[in-house]
Amino acid sequence: MPTRRDVLTQLGALGGASAVWMAMETLGLATVTPARAARFALPPGSGQGRSVVILGAGIAGLVAAYELRKAGWTVTVLEARDRIGGRVWTVRGGDRIVQTGRPDQRAEFAPGNYLNAGAARIPSTHRLILSYARRLGVPMEVMVNCNRSAGWDFGGRVIAERQAVNDMRGRISELLAKAIDARALDQEMPKDELATLRGFLGAYGALDEKGRYEPDGRSGFAEEPGGYTHAPVPARALGFGALVPSRAIVLPYLFEQISDMQAPMLQPVGGMDGIARALYREVRPSVRLGRPVVSVRRVGERVRVVHGADRQALEADYCVCTLPLPLLSRVDADFSAAKKAAMKDVPYLPSVKVGFEAPRFWETDDFLYGGVAWTDRLNENVLYPSGGFHAPTGVLVAAYVAGWTHPDNPQRFAALSHEERIRISRDSIEALHPGRSQLLTKPVTVAWGLTPWSEGVGAVGPEWDVKRGARYAELLKPEGPIVFAGEHLSYVGLWQEGAALSAHEALKLLAAMAAERKPVAA
Repeated sequence: MPTRRDVLTQLGALGGASAVWMAMETLGLATVTPARAARFALPPGSGQGRSVVILGAGIAGLVAAYELRKAGWTVTVLEARDRIGGRVWTVRGGDRIVQTGRPDQRAEFAPGNYLNAGAARIPSTHRLILSYARRLGVPMEVMVNCNRSAGWDFGGRVIAERQAVNDMRGRISELLAKAIDARALDQEMPKDELATLRGFLGAYGALDEKGRYEPDGRSGFAEEPGGYTHAPVPARALGFGALVPSRAIVLPYLFEQISDMQAPMLQPVGGMDGIARALYREVRPSVRLGRPVVSVRRVGERVRVVHGADRQALEADYCVCTLPLPLLSRVDADFSAAKKAAMKDVPYLPSVKVGFEAPRFWETDDFLYGGVAWTDRLNENVLYPSGGFHAPTGVLVAAYVAGWTHPDNPQRFAALSHEERIRISRDSIEALHPGRSQLLTKPVTVAWGLTPWSEGVGAVGPEWDVKRGARYAELLKPEGPIVFAGEHLSYVGLWQEGAALSAHEALKLLAAMAAERKPVAA
């Protein structure tokens, strides 16, 4: 009998790191945030006379700065970029997009339009990040993560999600009913339970009195119901060959069943960076932008950080380091040999997105209000905007490549030129919406593996899989006065929630260390 690890390994071969992580959530191996996490607070005034330098102004760094300032710490945040938010990046009109080895781009979106280049959604189970949104007055709206009207483009054929999902349910129900009727399951279940199941399958799978799948309209209509004499005609049922044209279609069938992908999903009104910006407003006096870290070294019980092109030095009692591991592994630091070995060569997911501005033809022509379309093309999926309904224009995410349908897709797509990614994405929209790709304008693309100061969207690989081994355990340990945080140091990897949770854990360590050390006068 295959183990859970066997199942995850096989799913990883099909859909890559993203599919594995989502399956972990479904199997209960990755858990939601405990409610108590949202009530975290350092003792008021506990930071008096103590200083801390925070490396990175992403979610982990901003959360740490917010909580430390509230407790009276003297805080300095050093951020290499000219913006805050890290991998929570909302691209708006006028923003410059820098990619290593590629030409710079300038977004030309109309006011109010935006592309969430990084983080795309927030599950309602991510209580901590939502508690910060509530506390800081960030307005939220529903992010439509599933839309049965959206198309699935696999094997060169586009079908509606509602037909794929409901016909698959009907076909499987029919097979199971046949097995019960043939008494093939008599040894597997008590007779009364089999009878109950057989009755359930009739309604669940739209089976007729003989146990055959008979579409009833839930998978769509060949002729829509109308007024007077316009009776509906259900769409003809698809066979398994059409329902599973390739292994790439596996994850779309599972997607909305995954715990972190179940409705309702949420997003800040006006862009995913809304929570990061609200945190920044609270800590802005402490943040210094354009200050990449050059070196991190201990000076007695304290820490000394050299930063910026002018190599300024800053000393503090403690340090909270939230830098992504690919960057941190190259910083000149007097970390232990074990720490340096643990952070070396950790793979990060090189997710890629492409966005277009366009008239909202998906709403006016197809009545698509949010949701995700899936494809076995290199662009993997399409996200329709969940806000601004009936506005003149919107930004269509025409590619969100993260290994959803094949583990090699992020690397393959990222290796392409901007123009080639845009062409593939445009062709995908044409397949889903014939004749409408000509309406796509103002394209931009972001490849996170080529994004300076990120080099990926999150840690992946064996140490961030089902079990956390020696490397992960080593990364959790402080280095003298230095503690570490980031999504990679959580069991909610690749999410804002994980970054915030790790920041809380780092601050608990910091508070314990500070309690044992006599405060140093400012």
